[in-house]
Amino acid sequence: MAEFNPDSLAQSWPLPSKPRPIVTFGAGSIVGDAHFPAYRKGGLPIAGLYDPDYEKARALADKWDVTAFRTITEATAVENAIFDLATPPNAHAAVLAALPDGAAALIQKPMGSDLAAASEILKICRAKNLTAAVNFQLRFAPMLLALKDAIAKGMLGDVVDFEVHLALDTPWGLWSFLEGLPRIEIAMHSIHYLDAIRQILGDPKGVHAKSIGHPNHKMAQTRTTAILDYGDRVRCAVSINHDHAFGRRHQACDFRICGTEGAAYVQLGVNLDYPNGEPDILEIKPKGGSEWVAVPLKGTWFPDAFVGRMANLQRFVSGEDDELVSSVEDAWMTMALVEAAYESSAQSATPLATRPAF
Repeated sequence: MAEFNPDSLAQSWPLPSKPRPIVTFGAGSIVGDAHFPAYRKGGLPIAGLYDPDYEKARALADKWDVTAFRTITEATAVENAIFDLATPPNAHAAVLAALPDGAAALIQKPMGSDLAAASEILKICRAKNLTAAVNFQLRFAPMLLALKDAIAKGMLGDVVDFEVHLALDTPWGLWSFLEGLPRIEIAMHSIHYLDAIRQILGDPKGVHAKSIGHPNHKMAQTRTTAILDYGDRVRCAVSINHDHAFGRRHQACDFRICGTEGAAYVQLGVNLDYPNGEPDILEIKPKGGSEWVAVPLKGTWFPDAFVGRMANLQRFVSGEDDELVSSVEDAWMTMALVEAAYESSAQSATPLATRPAF
């Protein structure tokens, strides 16, 4: 293999040649922190947004100099629009049902509150002939695009080990609507990692998981351990602790990917001191190389991945892309993995043997 050139790895998704106007549903923090900054950065036109709380919508719309629609009818009347659902999972189905038949939509993850809700969303999208994808935007982060390119080019050999490790202090108070929901950590956060793992390794045979809360708050779950079963050749482990509230020194948010001939390390910086974040990092020890090589990243998960996610949908609708990444059909399988993880968590562990009498 030729000498590894880190600048040769793909890190961005091409933009649509004729971008369509975007209509966003929801006025939560993710819209102002990621969606709108990304669309402006990518030159993607924002027509406006709708939220049941009109004053909240107007405040955000005024900040970005876009229209705040007063009704869903007004929002869905925008011609040739791409509809961007930045809504809670229990609101997705109603918004999708209100869209024009044949419309294009990007649905915030998760794809419903559980697998049954995801199935209902899939039925709505099929019945209305919607071109719909789920916003698993981690797939489009520069570090992940570069990692996948490196794997595709054989720089790691065959991937045989994938480990996700988070120990950080997540400010759950930013998402007050989550309190009281029965499913939090896997469904709202680790779903990103499970989805990224699926794209790289494919669907596992099954999953062993345990997801629990913490005595210092009321969120249903904020700590998860999971093992994804890929047989006897690949080890895949996920270890998540959102309650490591003891200062930055020993906090972490990273992936370690090992192949038969090389390895990669990824730091997901946005989760460290969210939403301010720290730099993303990608380092690769390539096949035939003797040293780890830092890949200069040309962007970050937030907001750049949101540019690529929307760009792919727009390009697919216009015929410029052949594949719709994370289509609702594929995203349903990520939801199936999430469902399996929760089912595993609800089951009893294998008990220890009874202490012998002798």
